[in-house]
Amino acid sequence: MPRFFVDMPLQTGDVEQLPDDVVRHVQVLRLQTGDSIALFNGEGGEYVAELVDIERRSVTAKIAGFRDIDVEPPYQLTLAQGIAGGDKMDWLIEKAVELGASEFAPLTTTRSVVRLSGERAQRRNAHWQGIVRASCEQCGRNRLPDVAPVSDFTAWLGTLPATSAPDELRLLLSPRGSIAFSALPVEPPRGRVIVLIGPEGGLSVDEETAAVDQGFTPVGLGPRVLRTETAGIAMLAALAARWGGW
Repeated sequence: MPRFFVDMPLQTGDVEQLPDDVVRHVQVLRLQTGDSIALFNGEGGEYVAELVDIERRSVTAKIAGFRDIDVEPPYQLTLAQGIAGGDKMDWLIEKAVELGASEFAPLTTTRSVVRLSGERAQRRNAHWQGIVRASCEQCGRNRLPDVAPVSDFTAWLGTLPATSAPDELRLLLSPRGSIAFSALPVEPPRGRVIVLIGPEGGLSVDEETAAVDQGFTPVGLGPRVLRTETAGIAMLAALAARWGGW
């Protein structure tokens, strides 16, 4: 059953005209009147709807019922990622959504190849939010992860409390990480998990020191140096397997 995100209130029995982007998808998929689709608005669960009218520029659906489906992992994970160049950031966000990340914090760091600010940063943020929606449609998530505005690394670090709360876990991925993944807790913390990763070239020594001073634990993922887009996905997959996020 095709799934679509719609930014509107949904209620069983309502007849709704679907947004333009959904209209385009319905036409591309060549769906017909009477076909069933799933709609979700990010508030949890999804609604089964029947297409009742398909025109060239509009599609109307009747909401038939609600399904209380929740596929979220048993932990809240923020991926704080040094912005990667090219299409790496797009790919990373798409896969991190599939692996259960609940928030993204795109960061500009000392070694960042890509630097975004002003209107360009806003456009890129909107683009990433579109990737999040599309990834949720594909993977079955009914709650949309948040994409924070692009932030300078030092400024973002300053928004965090000086020390992590007892039920929060802050992890810094680094080739110089002294803590092995196997040493991490076997149960997910009750609070937020923050995974911090640098861009191509990694974080500078000063940035890593500042992160450790702010309560981050430097973690290594083995003897090989991973690319920035590989490190985050490997960490999220490993945590999902360890903490029951599959």
